[in-house]
Amino acid sequence: MALFYVPNLSNVQILPEEESQHAVKVLRLQVADIITIVDGIGGLYTAKITNPHPKHCAFEITETVLEYGKRNYKLHIAIAPTKNIERLEWFIEKATEIGIDEITPIICRFSERKIIKAERLEKIVISAAKQSIKAYFPQLNPICTFDELMKKHNASQKFIAHCYEEDKKLLQNEICNSKDMLILIGPEGDFSKEEVAKAMSLGFIPVSLGNSRLRTETAGVVACSTAAIVCQI
Repeated sequence: MALFYVPNLSNVQILPEEESQHAVKVLRLQVADIITIVDGIGGLYTAKITNPHPKHCAFEITETVLEYGKRNYKLHIAIAPTKNIERLEWFIEKATEIGIDEITPIICRFSERKIIKAERLEKIVISAAKQSIKAYFPQLNPICTFDELMKKHNASQKFIAHCYEEDKKLLQNEICNSKDMLILIGPEGDFSKEEVAKAMSLGFIPVSLGNSRLRTETAGVVACSTAAIVCQI
């Protein structure tokens, strides 16, 4: 399947330049060849190429499926960027493939990385979404501090995963199906106790992701897959 991403599809029926080059130069698609297109907001389209130009390949939509792959829950994960940026990139790739709605990089007290390249992460989102045939692309929010996130979150279910020896419940036992949720994942040094206390005072439920101590990016993927499994049962 030749899958392409075209944002703002209602306004134009031409592949972006990079996608056009891939279609014409790499895949060598010709007039009347069939392609599949996603718009990132739930639309999946079957289309026929009408002008195989390497910079602006035109097409004609022949079939439309709206809300393709729509989930019965909304998942937002706020995660501290890892010192090794490739680990954060891996999380974003895998979370997109599994299914996620929002990703917010957060700066915490013990964060070792406070700068990210959003443009590169957006490209990873697009590539992973195309690879896994996702019509809904996650929203990658600007990086913010833990305190800033605490002021603007609005999920109906709120969880904070941490490693302190305190009473915590398994995430899989706390998720309610068909609801929106926000899960906080801390940096390599974990959240500070003050951050955990602040989150709990604002209604966040402290949770465990299992018996193992997980790396930040692994914890993010486990949280994402747990939500997917619980909400699809």
